[in-house]
Amino acid sequence: MKVLLGVSGGIAAFKAPEIVRSLRRKGHAVRCSMTRSAGAFVTPLTLEVLSQYPVYREEYLQPDNNGDELHISAARWADVFCVAPATCNTLARLALGLADDFLATTALAFTGDLLVAPAMTSEMWEKEAVQAHVTTLLARGVTLIGPVVGPLATGETAMGRMADPDEIVTAIEATAKGGDLEGRTVLITAGPTHEPLDPVRFLSNRSSGKMGFSLAVEAASRGARTLLVSGPVSLPTPRGVERFDVTTAAEMADVVDRLAQEAEVVIMAAAVADFTPRSTSETKLKKGAGPPRMSLVATPDILTRLQEIAPNTLRVGFAAETGNLESEARRKLVDKRAHLIVANDVSRSDIGFGSENNEVTVFRAGKPPLTIPLQAKRLVAARLLDLIRQELDGGEPGMDTAGG
Repeated sequence: MKVLLGVSGGIAAFKAPEIVRSLRRKGHAVRCSMTRSAGAFVTPLTLEVLSQYPVYREEYLQPDNNGDELHISAARWADVFCVAPATCNTLARLALGLADDFLATTALAFTGDLLVAPAMTSEMWEKEAVQAHVTTLLARGVTLIGPVVGPLATGETAMGRMADPDEIVTAIEATAKGGDLEGRTVLITAGPTHEPLDPVRFLSNRSSGKMGFSLAVEAASRGARTLLVSGPVSLPTPRGVERFDVTTAAEMADVVDRLAQEAEVVIMAAAVADFTPRSTSETKLKKGAGPPRMSLVATPDILTRLQEIAPNTLRVGFAAETGNLESEARRKLVDKRAHLIVANDVSRSDIGFGSENNEVTVFRAGKPPLTIPLQAKRLVAARLLDLIRQELDGGEPGMDTAGG
């Protein structure tokens, strides 16, 4: 495999030589591109010696030996383009499609698998602008590697550390192995539902849909036919995903009932409302009339009835809890007749609704729980799909019960 490694100007750039060395040791050809500021953290000569090829810097307007401009020939040469580290500035330039240096220009010309390994402080990573760029890149099919929780250059331990070089190399190699869900159909629900009280008000919850959309991105990247049933959210449709928008729990139930028979896996990541008003006012309820008397009825339990509608599917539910996490998850595993229940504590501000990160524990009948530690939701999605694939194949998951 031919790998183009882009190195941008963050302290984590000192790990780039280790990535190059590991890729070369595994038999892959490597070429490197450096941004203007990356040279402050690692020298071009180091990467040239390890890769056995001159480092691309600002020569993208120069022709190569065949007469092509260097950024075009580099883009055509590579099978995989990985940017590690990817600073917040580099993420922004990739998302906006800027072409102000060799790395960004080559990324625009590149048509293969693009991977990015972000590295920055936790405050920068959590900024709305940065997450908007990440969402844009994920929707275009870019693979996100990290970041992870760990020691940062500021001295604190927090989210934002670049993934370890071994993990980055593993992700790069995974792109050449083909999709491990190729030929399978995965149905995923995401987001909240809105249960109308009147034309302008509704009952709902704080679900952002980010976990379900991360699962859809990951499933599609692994070659699955991915069906995404989404409640009202403002997230872009991931590349290669078939999206079905709904508003109420009843609408979500109808669409899932229709699609579930086509799927081998159904992942109920949506936060479906448990109750809906018995009746909806046709006009806006007025404050002057006093508090309205409201009668609620239960919404359809979509996951529970899947056993009858699609008995041969692998059924995965989510349990968003604020207490008694294990007992509630185990109860739902039985009551909802699921194969897996993925539980998380939404009372925590770092993994609650709307967070960019998650930490979950997966419960399975007759087996010990598996903990996936705090990390970006895309990485949690990858670990969950590893487990789901192994469940489909009938094997034991290669995951540490301690969450390592």
